[in-house]
Amino acid sequence: MKKTLLLSVVASTMIMAGGDIAPVEPVVETPVVAEASGWDFGGQGVVYYQTRDTHHDDLFEKEVSGAAAGLQVHGVNKDIFAGIGAGFEVSGISDLYLAPEVVSYLVQSANNGVNAEDLLNNRGSVDSGAEITQAYLTYAFGNTSIKLGRQQLPKALSPFAFSESWNVFKNTYDAALVVNTDLPDTTVVLANVKGANHVLALGNFDEVNANDGAYMLTLQNKSVENLTLTGTAYFLPNLFANLGYNKDDATILWGDAKYNMDTFNVALQGGTVMGDMVAANANDTVAFGAKVGGNFGMFDASLAYSNVNDGNLGIHNVGGVKTPLYTQMILNQDAIRTDNDTFVARVGAEALGGKFGLAVDYTKNNATGGEDYTEVDLTYKTKVFNDSTSVFAGYVYTQQDGVNHDDAQNMIRVWGRYNF
Repeated sequence: MKKTLLLSVVASTMIMAGGDIAPVEPVVETPVVAEASGWDFGGQGVVYYQTRDTHHDDLFEKEVSGAAAGLQVHGVNKDIFAGIGAGFEVSGISDLYLAPEVVSYLVQSANNGVNAEDLLNNRGSVDSGAEITQAYLTYAFGNTSIKLGRQQLPKALSPFAFSESWNVFKNTYDAALVVNTDLPDTTVVLANVKGANHVLALGNFDEVNANDGAYMLTLQNKSVENLTLTGTAYFLPNLFANLGYNKDDATILWGDAKYNMDTFNVALQGGTVMGDMVAANANDTVAFGAKVGGNFGMFDASLAYSNVNDGNLGIHNVGGVKTPLYTQMILNQDAIRTDNDTFVARVGAEALGGKFGLAVDYTKNNATGGEDYTEVDLTYKTKVFNDSTSVFAGYVYTQQDGVNHDDAQNMIRVWGRYNF
């Protein structure tokens, strides 16, 4: 895993990763001065398995299969002393001795001797490990709250440095976060992100942008009924110098607008990744997207479109593999992050005690000699045992046209998550 995580957009792309169709994230919460309380403990236990065929190996063969069993425990105290609160989270992951007979790799590691690239290429150790994935202090006064330390960051707040939920456990960040709601119908968020692990390797925390970090400002406004406007700016000082180029800073700007009208909803997004790289003809990355959807009783459906130009940096999450684009699916992040047009249709149905989902993606690669991409996701998710346990099953079909990708691939992913 590279030391300069915050533009891992210029690092090698991730092949064997993906995520589930995630629910809509909540908007940034209004800070509240905490009342006195003791410690509140909880956690989750997870079992996870996936397999993906290749040109040489079939589904369920150990060479193309990965698994993990995880146990995570957390505690929160909103007022330890004088309004100062704290929280922690410990995450442990094991292969349950399935390797090397049943699987060949861990889908996620908490061992600090394993990095993301090793897991991605099935080179990593499958030894059990544990990591302190959250450890923070909190304080609130008036309409302002402060959170300092290792923590999760939501995509709705931080679209280029967020905690991804598709793997066993979420990745986290070393950051200082300030939230203020003094302005009418407006939430202001300031952040300084200094470190991060990776959604594939929770045990490795590295610096973000060497020792310079990344600074973020987010404004979210809800003055108009049913309309949420969000704008985010990142500043990365000395980024390209830290990457070894003879250049300097980088800036990311991103905006999102969502409007809900009865059973229908529409959304627009767009932004740019700007930085003067070493190449004389380097271009800024510009992206935009749109989505329209609706709920019809037991059914819901949506259509989404995104475009990313041929800029040099692409659209990419810092501590993971996903994008903030509306067209993000389980495995299509490599295809949609740069120089493409993507169309995604989704439909969902509540049946058999759970939720079925079908999503279809077509991506036109606009690069010279680029290979177009198709993906179909079929998923089912439900809750059992008095809603204490979530169960997910997904099948993914992918096809990338071209001389290097003649065959389609299939992936199966299943997991169970018990909350306590």
